[in-house]
Amino acid sequence: MPLLVEMGWGGLIQLPATITWTDVTPYTDVVRGVTITRGAADELSETQPGTATVSFDNADGRFTPYSAASPYYPYVRRNAPIRISVAVMPTVSGSAPYPLAMLGDDFSTGQVDSSRWTVNTGSAFVTNEGRLRIPVNPGADTNFTTARTWTLAGSKLTAKLAAVPALNGSSNCAASMWVTSTTAGTRLGWRYDAGTGQLSAQSQVGFADAGAINLTYSPIDHAWIRIRETGTSVIWETSPDGYVWTNRRAATTPAWVTSQTHAVDFPTTRTGGTAGYIEWDYIGAEVRPRFYGMVNEWPVAFEGLNSTVTVSCTDLFKWLNRQPALRSMAAEEALAYSELIAYYPLTEDSGATSVGDVSGAGAGSLAVTQAGSGGSLTLAAATGPAETGETFPTFAPASATNGKYLTGDLGQVAADQIAENWPILEAWLQTTTTGRAIVGIASADLQYQHVLSIAAGGGLQIEWTTTGASTLTVEALSGPTTMADGNWHHVVYDTFQNSVWVDGALADGTISASFGYDQRVLHIGGYRGTRLFNGSIGLVGVYGSFNAVDADIGAHYAAGATGYSGETADDRIRRLASYAGITSVTVAGTVHDPIASQGPAGSTVVARLREVESTESGKLFAARDTYGLVYQSRSLRYNPTSAGEAFAIAYADLETRSVELADDDQKLVNAVEASRPGGATQRVTAPSSILAFGRYEQQLNILKTSDNSVLDAAYWLVSRYANPSVELREVPIEASTMSSYLAILAADISSYFSITSLPSQAPASSLRVTIEGYTETIRQGSHSIQFHTSATTTDTVWVLDDAVYSVLDSTTRLAY
Repeated sequence: MPLLVEMGWGGLIQLPATITWTDVTPYTDVVRGVTITRGAADELSETQPGTATVSFDNADGRFTPYSAASPYYPYVRRNAPIRISVAVMPTVSGSAPYPLAMLGDDFSTGQVDSSRWTVNTGSAFVTNEGRLRIPVNPGADTNFTTARTWTLAGSKLTAKLAAVPALNGSSNCAASMWVTSTTAGTRLGWRYDAGTGQLSAQSQVGFADAGAINLTYSPIDHAWIRIRETGTSVIWETSPDGYVWTNRRAATTPAWVTSQTHAVDFPTTRTGGTAGYIEWDYIGAEVRPRFYGMVNEWPVAFEGLNSTVTVSCTDLFKWLNRQPALRSMAAEEALAYSELIAYYPLTEDSGATSVGDVSGAGAGSLAVTQAGSGGSLTLAAATGPAETGETFPTFAPASATNGKYLTGDLGQVAADQIAENWPILEAWLQTTTTGRAIVGIASADLQYQHVLSIAAGGGLQIEWTTTGASTLTVEALSGPTTMADGNWHHVVYDTFQNSVWVDGALADGTISASFGYDQRVLHIGGYRGTRLFNGSIGLVGVYGSFNAVDADIGAHYAAGATGYSGETADDRIRRLASYAGITSVTVAGTVHDPIASQGPAGSTVVARLREVESTESGKLFAARDTYGLVYQSRSLRYNPTSAGEAFAIAYADLETRSVELADDDQKLVNAVEASRPGGATQRVTAPSSILAFGRYEQQLNILKTSDNSVLDAAYWLVSRYANPSVELREVPIEASTMSSYLAILAADISSYFSITSLPSQAPASSLRVTIEGYTETIRQGSHSIQFHTSATTTDTVWVLDDAVYSVLDSTTRLAY
């Protein structure tokens, strides 16, 4: 059961697909072990950030931060990505021929096992890091082969491709992993060609395969390779971590696979040049991820001349908790859009004389500019749309040509982007005055100009030139008929698609071609000193239209107008995660209620995610295999079945001298006062529980969209905890000794399992529990897991006429 600890030196935790992982397991203190904590103490507590503690041998200074002598320099630094897995090695049982899934070798003994690898013509050896190294020498063909005692039928062969050979001046250099038939040149497997840099999935006959699938080798995507047989097909797969596999080729199973026994061979060949090598590891391993996160610190400790480094690590919730308070949802939607070129919220304090771009793309600031004389422009003077909670400037000109507006050069970076991607302009506005300009953009020489303005009649119009004409072409939209009604409106103008969106809908009217290049001078609240806007403008964005979709930007209206009230919980979780740059969100369960608006700017991503989690009685936590979130709806836990159990374990196999069943008032709730934003405050009680135990009250403030939904949530809480079940809250297991080890490793938060053969004094011979979290310690030869559990019956719901889930006063809890 080898521990597998890998560092993503130089990588960024938020870009997992770009990280090349380095195995540092040989330097890990496996006597002290690795300790990982994950999840929550019970089902009523929030899941906590996952943590891990790892100790490294630092005798050669490789884990000393900022040490130029380290082979990892300069990447031994805070927030370095780390992932921890268990590589479960197979064992041989029964009699030959053995399924290939039983062939395993992690080379941890430091020597080649000649009884397993009966042919070693190239003097392959095991490195100090515990990897098999096969030399690739000029003019030599080598083999590293097993006896012919294996079969691929219904089985698989897996290996980690730890290092590939370089061409080193040779005309031909290759290394392979083959499952061989009894006929020379007939074989299945993977071949790496150093000359072409390709990894090839092959089924050879006569040492050739015209149908080979060739992949450009990637040390990230092809770190692990596998070949398996399903009964009808042979599948070639690759993986970046040995856990998530990608199918690269499938072919009908050759007849010899099911009729012969096989050998496994790792041959190499080189015609010339200089010597090199290929390295393999973890042959046959079943990899199970346990932690994915970042190292918080690198404290170097000394004891005499010995040095160790014990690091603490945190999963992606560390990244999330560092995120600043959110802007309004309307602003966050814009800032999360990858094609954004510049964004001006216009939310500066009243004393500011300029406004800035917050996109991070490097656009210049815009200055308050005087046209003619008189008038005013007061920042932070107007209250924006209700759901933004932000204040915007008030433009108050003395006339259409006398007053103040905002203008400035976006800069060369923005200009270059606009030159390749004609701009989309976005803004929120409020006015009662017609005949004024909202926003405009122009090239420095004025050859290309585009202006979005309000016509004299109150509708929208487009003004443009691509020839530098002094008089702009004006094209009016037939709808909407008025923008000057004193209400907040959202507008989007796509200069490439020639479209305008107003308040989330495509505006009526046909616009002629009006493309333009090199536009970099932006005007807000007027255009070149004329048609000065009278009212308020905010949240002005400039996007690149070749990749941006104007309909997506038009949909930002709902963010400012309603805060996306009514979208389901799973969609809200994904939306909020995107504000932090997290695109991997795994959703489990089928019940996802509508969520109300979460209000204006000011709270953090984590706070808002937790609001959704608590509103829906769901679970939110970091994935343990990649940079991503897992969101589970409450329905995932409804009515567990024996078939859905992660595993079962006998009471005698628990790693404890005593087991305690809890029956206390820790979770008791029999009176709930519940409310929602803008809704009624309602009360639900369980009179029989109050009579028996006294009043245990709880406040419930949740983001529901109806009073009935609030009432349902309150009933759900009271029905579950008015008289909590007797439960087993801690279950310790020495997992590595269990025949169900892989099943135990698959169990995660909200998985459930049974403890069987309980003592006669227990309320039942077996108890089923749900996992809320766990603490595990992984050492050489040991993997102890302390599961924090709750009673699975807490989440059962009524199923009409069901023998188990329709027992009156027992399992007739209505689903919510």
